[in-house]
Amino acid sequence: MFSLFKKTATTTLEPARVHELLSSSTIALVDVREPGEFGSERIPGAINVPLSRFADEAHRIPTDKPVVLHCLSGGRSKTALDLCARLGLPIDTHMGGGISAWKAAGLPTAR
Repeated sequence: MFSLFKKTATTTLEPARVHELLSSSTIALVDVREPGEFGSERIPGAINVPLSRFADEAHRIPTDKPVVLHCLSGGRSKTALDLCARLGLPIDTHMGGGISAWKAAGLPTAR
């Protein structure tokens, strides 16, 4: 597993950039919302690793490309980034504004 940017600081990407990277299969997008939230609406191509079970399910996070975390509005993904640092996972990037900002930008979701 490796991070999108080779630095220790947190990186925040805008939804349009995440869409571009996801569309080109450059990143893995991990949704840290709870399964019910993920099931009701999600970003196509994202995988769900809920924050409440993140440490136990971190093995499900892809290791073959950089990872970007997201949630509803950005708070839980920031918390997940802190957890990644404590777990020794080299994930330093999240999507600012979460799926709310994604939808506000007119980007596609699935149900």
